[in-house]
Order: sequence, then structure tokens, then C-alpha cells
Amino acid sequence: MEHHPAAAWFGQAAVAAQQQGAGNLLRVVLIVMILGCVLTAWFLLRGYKRKDD
Repeated sequence: MEHHPAAAWFGQAAVAAQQQGAGNLLRVVLIVMILGCVLTAWFLLRGYKRKDD
């Protein structure tokens, strides 16, 4: 393995961070998935509500 100075490593990390674009997509997918689970649970659990007449 080659030895890379710390400054060069930080420079490469900064360039790599700018090139990554899937982070926003992953956040959106996770938020939609969580909201879908909550809505599905609400829909299923409301059917178990008993009417006290």
C-alpha cells in the first residue's frame, strides 16, 4: 500500500463527498417507507376498533 499524506486523503474525501448523489434518494426512500408503514398500521388497526353502543 502506498502512503498518502493526510492532506491528500482529506482532499480526496472532499471530492468523493461532492460526487455522491444517492444520499438524497436514500433519504426520500426511507421517509416514504416509514410513512407507508405508519399509514398501513393505522389502516389495519382502525378495523379492530369496537363500537360501544
